Amino acid sequence: MRYTLLASIGLLFFTQTAVAANELKPFTSDGCSAFPDGTFEQNSLWLNCCVVHDLAYWQGGSYQQRKDADMALKICVAEVGEKQIANLMLAGVRVGGTPFLPTTFRWGYGWPYPRMYGELTLDEQNQVAEKLKQLPKNKAMFTTSNKAVLLRELLK
Repeated sequence: MRYTLLASIGLLFFTQTAVAANELKPFTSDGCSAFPDGTFEQNSLWLNCCVVHDLAYWQGGSYQQRKDADMALKICVAEVGEKQIANLMLAGVRVGGTPFLPTTFRWGYGWPYPRMYGELTLDEQNQVAEKLKQLPKNKAMFTTSNKAVLLRELLK
């Protein structure tokens, strides 16, 4: 009887921990993380590029999805006229955005650490969709420009 009770409590604790371990946190963005959001003259010149990049990093996914998100960031920053900055940012996110470090800007940062590469399950995709629905409608307007996705107005 005593062992059954302890086993039941342990199973309940494990089940609750496993459920919490797969729960996506609401989307947050720190802009361009440790990198400036723009130039001295235009201090948020490529900020939208970084927020879209954060959106991809927040939800995580496969290694290829990370590479695609990083390349979209490079294209986006280059499109605002900063090709050299774009290359520098690409190098930074390729090194600093690894899911193996417990940083606030790692690949898959919306999920509890550790979260490695891998396709999102259907449940996880649904969680992403629900969290995106919770974003203010007027702040989640997407437009595209030469393959780069810009998220306008998100931080206003």
